[in-house]
Amino acid sequence: MSRGEEAVACFGDIKGFTEGGQDLYIRMAASELDHLEKKRHSSKKKLIAFIVGSTFLVVGMTIVALVSFIWKKKLRNQEMTKRNQRKDCDNGGGKNDMELPIFDLAAIANATDNFSNNKLGEGGFGPVYKGILPDGRYIAVKRLSKNSGQGLNEFKNEVILIAKLQHRNLVKILGYCIQENENMLIYEYMPNKSLDSFIFDQTQSKLLDWHKRINIIHGVARGLLYLHEDSRLRIIHRDLKASNILLDNNMNPKISDFGLARSFGGDQIDSKTNRIIGTHGYMSPEYAMHGRYSIKSYVFSFGVLVLETMSGKKNREFCHPDHDLNLLGHAWKLWIEDRSMELIDELESDLYTLCNVLRHIHVGLLCVQQKPEDRPNMSSVVRMLTNESLLPRPRQPGFFTDPLEAVPSSSKHATCSVNRVTITLLEAR
Repeated sequence: MSRGEEAVACFGDIKGFTEGGQDLYIRMAASELDHLEKKRHSSKKKLIAFIVGSTFLVVGMTIVALVSFIWKKKLRNQEMTKRNQRKDCDNGGGKNDMELPIFDLAAIANATDNFSNNKLGEGGFGPVYKGILPDGRYIAVKRLSKNSGQGLNEFKNEVILIAKLQHRNLVKILGYCIQENENMLIYEYMPNKSLDSFIFDQTQSKLLDWHKRINIIHGVARGLLYLHEDSRLRIIHRDLKASNILLDNNMNPKISDFGLARSFGGDQIDSKTNRIIGTHGYMSPEYAMHGRYSIKSYVFSFGVLVLETMSGKKNREFCHPDHDLNLLGHAWKLWIEDRSMELIDELESDLYTLCNVLRHIHVGLLCVQQKPEDRPNMSSVVRMLTNESLLPRPRQPGFFTDPLEAVPSSSKHATCSVNRVTITLLEAR
């Protein structure tokens, strides 16, 4: 034991130091020694607490920074996804081709009560649901079905085309949603649903007097005139039918469902396809038989719609005890026999209204003539519907009988077959 150790051992009040290689011993009171020891331990604790606190602070800041980075990355990915969705729906077009807002899936699910108990109907695209936005606006949500005959191309086509169209007789699209394998179109809500739910229902048809029916025909004609001649693009609908005419609160018509529509160039007058798309009973002969279509092809569809609205009968489902003609053939037969009054729905009217109704039947027959060149264009149709000038004599309509009988097939179809949906026929050429 050294001298210093002996001194400390003997005297608890001696503190040893080393200075310049020399041992130095100082006698101190025991209380001061305890104070120094406590101070040393306290400093050690503070150092440990500082180190631990600093460590926690660094770790916390690292975690916050990491969470912030992940969150910002997620937001960037979401924004990039939305931009890609816009670009994808733009189908390679310019910046001005997309002018529609994107709706969030959660917002649409909330607006439609998670797509439950509010289904308005279902078409070739998929089911349509009624919803209400937080601002109180009612909407119609068309949701692409996984089993739909139409697909993403038709979805994109509808978004691109209808976004560029603005007319009082075209349904207004509010936006779209592409998220989590969902593809949805959001439209303004039409409280009176579609034209077919009125004219083909014995009870509902009584709510459509002649004035309302004529107003609907004129509205559809104006909408088609806009598509064919007055819009930024020359649009042909390719699936014009009663179920695609929606009615607003005042029974004003709006053309809907542009998934199958196509645009023509300024000088283009017709086109040809191997993919026959449309609804039997509304397709023109040149399109159904040869895949050739033009603006006049859909003047034919409009003519069918006019005769259905006036008669309250479906072209494809029409049956008569005296013959096997479809509605077009029956209307033609009555016209050449000067008995067109027998075609119309039994609604009360005065003589002037009946003459106006017969004029609309006459225009309908002009629109469904066999040859496209014999049919009027929509500007002529609108003039003929709205003035009292003399009308030319119509020629025999196309598809004088059931159109399917004119198409070669391995199976025989009944004259009064039912066909309510859009169909696609693929024919080799």
